[in-house]
Amino acid sequence: MTAHAKVIVIGGGPAGYTAALYAARAGLSPVCFEGFDTGGQISRSEKVDNYPGLHGIAGVDLGAKIREQAEAAGATLEFGDVFEVDFGAAPFRVVGLDGERTADAVIVATGAAARKLGLPSEAALEGRGVAYCAICDGPMFAGKDVVVVGGGDAAVGEALALRNIAGTVTLVHRRNEFRASGVMRAALAASDVTVITSAVVEEILGVETGNVTGVRIRMVDDDSRRDLDAEGVFVAIGHEPASQLFQQWLHCDEHGFIITEAGTTATNVPGVFAAGDVADSRYRQAITAAASGCQAAIDAERHLLGRQFLPPQALPATAG
Repeated sequence: MTAHAKVIVIGGGPAGYTAALYAARAGLSPVCFEGFDTGGQISRSEKVDNYPGLHGIAGVDLGAKIREQAEAAGATLEFGDVFEVDFGAAPFRVVGLDGERTADAVIVATGAAARKLGLPSEAALEGRGVAYCAICDGPMFAGKDVVVVGGGDAAVGEALALRNIAGTVTLVHRRNEFRASGVMRAALAASDVTVITSAVVEEILGVETGNVTGVRIRMVDDDSRRDLDAEGVFVAIGHEPASQLFQQWLHCDEHGFIITEAGTTATNVPGVFAAGDVADSRYRQAITAAASGCQAAIDAERHLLGRQFLPPQALPATAG
């Protein structure tokens, strides 16, 4: 027989583990498919200084703490990714490494990953000077020279944010015009960020030392190359939400982020909710992911209560 759960959580980062924690505390006995990438994207952060109450914790330890708390509360953790889902009607079907389960409600918390340049040197120096989030990692580069790669609002925003922290900031963009909005371009022009356009980052320097020492860029117009000194490189060329498995069933925006009803975590399929970076193209922080995991668990609990006992307009408030 197919095993059944009241709630299934798909994803094992701060959003998924927090959703499992809250669902377990609500007596829903959730099953959390944490995926092969346990801990989520935060687990690749060497140090997290902006998660309230846990200053200076390693990202992998932060994920482990939330996971342990969810398991202690009664959540069942299943290692491995989900390979197939059927959200056509409740009970919903979810197929993972250990077989098939069904659930009355599902919380999708599969996260998003930063797009990468695809350079071997980038992979070798990730967490050793290569970063993807100025809000998360910027303070580690206080007073240091950094390079930001990209040309959209995210890249310009990263460069401007880093200007208040770093020694110098150089923004490198492969085209001669920025895709960023007019407001962002104006702010960039008014700043002292050094801008290099029509340039491609070919290599991140420092592999032999184990820490970033600079970048090698190639000028698109004449194929000339030059090296820039830097102790940090922030790649800001967008994020890819891990939503491909669900796009047959759930409405997503043009970039693949799952669309939720304003003010809730509810998707277009009643009983299916989305939390964390897979539905968040704006903030993408561990704390906001954890908060939305909490919200998704509460939304799932209320959905189940409403379906079983109460009309939706009469749902009770949930105590903190």
